[in-house]
Amino acid sequence: MSRYFNRATFLLVFLVLIWGVSWSIYKMALDYTPPILFAGARSFLGGLLLAIVLLPAWKRIKWRENWPAYCISALFNAVLFYGLQTAGLEYLPGGLFSVVVYCQPVLIGIFAWLWLGENMTILKFSGLLVGFFGILAISADSLTGAISMIGIIMALAAALSWALGVIYVKKVGTRVDSMWMVSMQFLIGGAVLLAIGSFFEDGSEIMWNLPYFIGLGFGATLGVPIAFVIYFHLMNNGEASKVAAFTFLVPLIAVLAGAVFMDEEVTNTLAVGLCLIILSIYLVNKRPRRQVLP
Repeated sequence: MSRYFNRATFLLVFLVLIWGVSWSIYKMALDYTPPILFAGARSFLGGLLLAIVLLPAWKRIKWRENWPAYCISALFNAVLFYGLQTAGLEYLPGGLFSVVVYCQPVLIGIFAWLWLGENMTILKFSGLLVGFFGILAISADSLTGAISMIGIIMALAAALSWALGVIYVKKVGTRVDSMWMVSMQFLIGGAVLLAIGSFFEDGSEIMWNLPYFIGLGFGATLGVPIAFVIYFHLMNNGEASKVAAFTFLVPLIAVLAGAVFMDEEVTNTLAVGLCLIILSIYLVNKRPRRQVLP
């Protein structure tokens, strides 16, 4: 038990670091490429590389049995999540958009309670809300600019699609190989995004330079296949709400990475947000006495 806990903790820390630094890396790359084509390229390549690694176990795909699960997962976790995320940044400041998207752990906690039968205690629910307020505090200084209702709707839809996708993968995890699930959802989702991007965007605008290749390479290796294999592995082997609570740390790492690599300003609200996030993780993972919601 202790060995699994230490391994799970290491994987959680590694996952948070990957997703935390990815915001700065992708932001750098997006200066040289249309967003939907970039999202599609890194998704498709990530799924393809993982498929090559898994090729000796190709029989586990079971396409005839599992193709609906692959397509549904691709719709939520790749097409809608990445598509809405990239397109929505055209309508809202990045800080505000990330705040809305990172209500996802709260949604996962609620959906896991409703559909997976996980216990939802008053303590756990309070912890999820505290974590969201921590995200709000970290991003408070970025909440400037015109607020677009279209952008708000797209951010909420991105958070909702991601939460539904995670819960769905956990629900079908007993009958679908988790590694092939990650590979197929990004192969299918990446292909759809590339098709959409090819129709609405101009591929000639891609600048094949070092920043673009760094962003594409990071997304196709660490950012997409490795990160989601870790994430779904943790989800399938633990309580979804507890794992999701740790993703509240992602915007904190993103702010720190932006300060180091992108010369972005770090303010006093960062310390307030960090304290709230630590409190959130403590509350969500603390074993309660009784207070279980019906």
